[in-house]
Amino acid sequence: MLLGAAVVLLLALLVVPNELGRLTPAALLRIPIDGLAAVALAVLLPTRFRRVAVPVAGVLLGVLTILKIISLGFSAVLDRPFHPVLDWPFLVAGADYLRQSSGPAAMWAAVAGALLLALGLLLLVVAAYRHATRLALRHRTATTRTVATLTAAWAACALAGVQLVPGVPVAARDSYDQVIQVRTGAQDEQVFGALLSTDAYRATPAGDLLTALRGKDVVVAFVESYGRVAIDDPELSAQVGPALDAGNDRLRAAGYTARSAWLTSPTTGGGSWLAQSTLLSGVWIDNQQRYTTMMASDRFTLPAAFGRAGWRTVAVMPATTTAWPEGAVYGYDQLYTAPDLGYKGPRYSFATMPDQYTLHTFQQRERAPGHLPVMAVIPLISSHSPWEPVPKTLPWDAVGDGSVYDTAAGSDDPAEIVEKRDRDRVRHAYRNAITYSVDTLVSYVETYGGDDLVLVFLGDHQPSPSVSGQRASRDAPITIVARDPAILARITSWSWQDGLKPGPTAPVWRMDTFRDHFLSAYAR
Repeated sequence: MLLGAAVVLLLALLVVPNELGRLTPAALLRIPIDGLAAVALAVLLPTRFRRVAVPVAGVLLGVLTILKIISLGFSAVLDRPFHPVLDWPFLVAGADYLRQSSGPAAMWAAVAGALLLALGLLLLVVAAYRHATRLALRHRTATTRTVATLTAAWAACALAGVQLVPGVPVAARDSYDQVIQVRTGAQDEQVFGALLSTDAYRATPAGDLLTALRGKDVVVAFVESYGRVAIDDPELSAQVGPALDAGNDRLRAAGYTARSAWLTSPTTGGGSWLAQSTLLSGVWIDNQQRYTTMMASDRFTLPAAFGRAGWRTVAVMPATTTAWPEGAVYGYDQLYTAPDLGYKGPRYSFATMPDQYTLHTFQQRERAPGHLPVMAVIPLISSHSPWEPVPKTLPWDAVGDGSVYDTAAGSDDPAEIVEKRDRDRVRHAYRNAITYSVDTLVSYVETYGGDDLVLVFLGDHQPSPSVSGQRASRDAPITIVARDPAILARITSWSWQDGLKPGPTAPVWRMDTFRDHFLSAYAR
């Protein structure tokens, strides 16, 4: 009875699509060529070969099943299937997220549970397949006819491209698709190497770089999970939209002007490092293999361009809790990781410190009176999932070393409660977090800005599908703020829209094109 149920489970796992958003009853009406091949193998092989082939095939089916379940999890968080070659580092990143948001004990418990589940599932699939082969051999003639009929039906559906659910072919071929992914992953390394070596700005002399920004402090701030959904979704924009409008009014009253548009991110739901490296390097980095290759290269990045042109270049990385030697590709003069920032207050779930503290510390250390022009890259993390608690906004002169936040926490719920929220609470927390981060940036400009400050702030990617929905766009807002009118006059040809909030007709660029646009606009 148990093995019979396991066979049914095995069949279900073979036909289930690898994306959660496509998982409907109709999507299960598929013919799995993997299963047909496995049954045919057991029926047609001589006994002495079958003894070896059946266990091996069972293990392969088990591995395929585990990859399918991982892919379903990926689609729930990152809104795309799992790549069997390129995406393993995301599992490490997921474990690190648990460690930082819920503690080491929760992380190790989750890792142990996942490993035990994978082992149990593998053994179950192997046992189910062995049971299925025994049944097939017991009814060899009927099995042979059934496999032949279903194989013919599979071929007909494959040739006709039959789909009962869009994007889910009735002729399922998951194993073949996995092999193709492995091959394309290997080919992509060569393609990306060619992209890295093509750079119109690599040999540009210092005197021809960024001359229109000389004397300015340029801050590039990434707002975690600040995606298009925050502005386009009526429920979310009911709070975020007025915050952007009010921020724009405050900045305009202080003499600032803003222009905004959209950038299409290489990632969604996570993988912020892919978006950050894409914007700063000017090449499309949508997987870990590309990221690792770029970080080991001599690519002429945006911070490196500022450094060559005479700026002091700084990275402020509140989410980085250990050494980051890979960051050498950016050529920063100073790298601040979380321990370097001296924060003495409480964590806010994943966020090691509030955005206001990050910006305050950057201001104190790098923009003191008489400082040299500085270019800074600052990934802000208060809007990282799980999006609560959200810090309170403090007077800037009260931030200090952050110990004041001991009495300023925004939620008393422990992490395990936060992680078990319903969708409405998740979306409410998300819009609160985005509003906080945007308000903090506006307040920073009001408090510490001036004619010599240029702020570029953008979202790194859309939030997870629990907020954005399945198969949402990958667009994120980008804004440039300056008081000096000559700065924004340089980008008139971009046709970006006025204000902090891009509209539905604002230009949409791929994120990797920004570096070249920026260097071209401010070259002379």
